[in-house]
Amino acid sequence: MNYLKLAVVTLLWSGIALAAQSPASSRNGQAKSHGPLQVYFIDVEGGQATLFVGADGESLLVDTGNPGTRDAERITAVCKQAGVTKIDNVVITHYHADHVGGMPALVAAIPIGRFIDHGVNRESEADFGGAYTVKSWNAYQKALEGSHTEHLVVKPGDILPIKAFRAEVVSADGQLIQNPLPGAGEKNAACDSSPLKDIENNENDRSVGMVITFGKLRILDLGDLTWGEERRLMCPVDKLGKVDIYLASHHGLDRSGSPALVKAIAPRVVVIENSARKGAVPTTFETVEGSSRLKDLWQLHVAEGNDAKHNTAESRIANLTGPDTGNPLKLTAREDGTFSVTNTRTQETVEYSAQ
Repeated sequence: MNYLKLAVVTLLWSGIALAAQSPASSRNGQAKSHGPLQVYFIDVEGGQATLFVGADGESLLVDTGNPGTRDAERITAVCKQAGVTKIDNVVITHYHADHVGGMPALVAAIPIGRFIDHGVNRESEADFGGAYTVKSWNAYQKALEGSHTEHLVVKPGDILPIKAFRAEVVSADGQLIQNPLPGAGEKNAACDSSPLKDIENNENDRSVGMVITFGKLRILDLGDLTWGEERRLMCPVDKLGKVDIYLASHHGLDRSGSPALVKAIAPRVVVIENSARKGAVPTTFETVEGSSRLKDLWQLHVAEGNDAKHNTAESRIANLTGPDTGNPLKLTAREDGTFSVTNTRTQETVEYSAQ
């Protein structure tokens, strides 16, 4: 009997030792994956709705688009395509209607595991456009109360409770990370030449911004973080470092996406979640084209108010002028740093090598 007990204990300790030697997680705290990360940039007509789906099916949706059923239906259609029957996490970057407005319809359409946001709404009805924000906030609160789902308020420096990839909060509720991320911390040479703009003192300033890391790949999503807030994040020292994919802040409007930000992060691919008549302004193109590592720019829509010089090639646009087809863009990210972008309108896929 003693020999049997000794054998069992030996086997148990051997298993523990093997588990300790096995690289269950990467050095950045991200769980090891067995496949790619899929990212869907959903067409919500100038709002935001970005779906991340890990190889194990774990999901994160950033924002829910506009009020009504159209955007919720587009989100659930993409979820079905991606094999997602429950959205594990929903991040609401801020409480403007084009980011949180679709929540009531979405909650009614698909189960949600966890809501994540920056805390209370800071706009009042007396503020410019504040009545719409208060209405959207109240509808979100009602959806939260009715769902009886976990609710998490985040602050800069927090890591979202997600295993499929690492999502680190760099801005929230008007606060920013104090210390540079690993690989960042250099003096930002673009600060001196980047124009100055005031902080807007609205919900845009309070956007939840994240750096998402998947293996060697880095994705930046700052929501609608404003030009003035960006400067506190990037000057005089760049706190973010270089990224591979940049989701153009604020739909590509000139209230965000300063040279101080874009030149420092030096994205290789930029995705603009614009509509036909909102976002992707000419100055955004000019700033992005100044990125030292830029390979491609993708748009959800033709920017109808721009000339050809200030629209990317049609092969890189999901929705052309004409009937509203709601095509998303799809990014497939791999841990080795390679990735691809698929235009679902044409089914053309462009591959990008590791940097």
